[in-house]
Amino acid sequence: MRRFVAALAAIFFALAPCWAHVGSPDVYFQGAAGPYHLTVTVRTPAMIPGLADVEIRSTEPGVTGISVVPLYIVGPGSKYPPPPDPLLPSKDDPQYFSGKIWLMGSGSWQIRVQVTGSQGAGEIAVPVPAAARNTLPMQKSLGVLLFALMALLVCAIISILGAARREGTLEPGQTPEPNQKRRGRFVMLGTTVVVLAILFLGNMWWNSEALAKAVQMIYKPPSLNVSLEPGGKLLLRMDDSSWHTNRPDTVATKLIPDHGHLMHLFLIRTPQMDRFYHLHPELSGGLQPMNTNAFSIDLPQIRAGHYQVFADIVRESGFPDTMVAEIDLPDIPGVPLTGDNSEVATHPIPNDASLSSSNTDVTEKGDIYTLSDGYRMVWERGPIPLSANHFLWLRFRVEDPQGKPPTDVEPYMGMAGHAEIVRSDLSVFAHVHPDGSVAMAALELAQKNSGLPADSSGNPSMMMAMQKPTESISPEVSFPYGFPKPGEYRIFVQIKRAGHIETGVFDTQVTP
Repeated sequence: MRRFVAALAAIFFALAPCWAHVGSPDVYFQGAAGPYHLTVTVRTPAMIPGLADVEIRSTEPGVTGISVVPLYIVGPGSKYPPPPDPLLPSKDDPQYFSGKIWLMGSGSWQIRVQVTGSQGAGEIAVPVPAAARNTLPMQKSLGVLLFALMALLVCAIISILGAARREGTLEPGQTPEPNQKRRGRFVMLGTTVVVLAILFLGNMWWNSEALAKAVQMIYKPPSLNVSLEPGGKLLLRMDDSSWHTNRPDTVATKLIPDHGHLMHLFLIRTPQMDRFYHLHPELSGGLQPMNTNAFSIDLPQIRAGHYQVFADIVRESGFPDTMVAEIDLPDIPGVPLTGDNSEVATHPIPNDASLSSSNTDVTEKGDIYTLSDGYRMVWERGPIPLSANHFLWLRFRVEDPQGKPPTDVEPYMGMAGHAEIVRSDLSVFAHVHPDGSVAMAALELAQKNSGLPADSSGNPSMMMAMQKPTESISPEVSFPYGFPKPGEYRIFVQIKRAGHIETGVFDTQVTP
């Protein structure tokens, strides 16, 4: 039993960091269901089938009921929704509703949120990727009970066979002779050896079957092989993943663009985290079918160092993957940045994120980061410490050197901004948007397959996508998110102003 638990724990710790949005499996979302603006948190189960916790808050009063329906985004499971499950309102907050729903299989789910209230009815679809991340441990009390019953059965078998050999041929009331007692002890010893051997071999078989089942069920993204070619070209090749190919209806393998690109590549120099690149490789060899597994990009100027690689993709089912790799790079002269590619060179992450750095000032208003063009980005974090596993609003604004809001902020890849959240030990990586932690492509699929117009949800990213790239937008951007565990984090916040991509860098300590 101990070897079984240890083996499953080894699998869990080996695969847990490899979840899409590495180490951050919960879904945080904000959007409009008709006239009602909602913030949604979905805490996905660690094992599938399993119960997901759903928490929804309406920013407007007057909501009388919220119900949710879980179903797949694509495939046969998307066409036959089950009856909706009503969420329970909070006794202390009439705008807060919560409940649990079953997710019966791994894959790309959507949760259709149906709202009723004083302003009528509204509906929105929230994409939720679900996959087993680890096995559930046996309850300690049940384990103790089963072990005690096993020990009792073993002792009973040994005693019964020993007594049969010792006393089976005696008349009632007759006392065993010494040689009969000796034969009985030999039988008990032999029985003990046989029973222990059966238990040992059975345990080996059980471990083998359990490990095979766990490998089949526990999510694992494709391996990513990264290599540097002469001339500064980075090659990325995705290996096949049996976890995905075994689920063609709910996960699938073909790739689709996510806000304009098939892959979003992030390079972070470690351990300093002082160099950050957000790049967009193209299919290797030019225009090919989108189920290819090879990408390449001509790198920009890069300083030598050890780089952590995160690569985001979205599949045609709406299921996102974040692949992880490492590479040592030399100094690369590189090519100029073009299009949506961006970089930032900043200060090393401090040992204590509560300390200010050379680029960041801490004021009563929040953290202020000086951008490369002299403008500033302000994190309006407030005085309350950040805590793990809570819905948070990460709010930022851009201002000119005089503290005034600029009028030349424009959409960046169809969105008001992007944020990349990284824990100092790299066990958490999340690429989030003003809508939240969901992939834009998955959100569009969920809206479309729910029969809702893609532009009717009131989501900021969808509205940004409808604007021209050079139209001015608000210099303020907010991201709904929840830090999955305590620790030191670095946040890269990206906006576009006057045709240039700017990145603010902020460090913070998250408490339990």
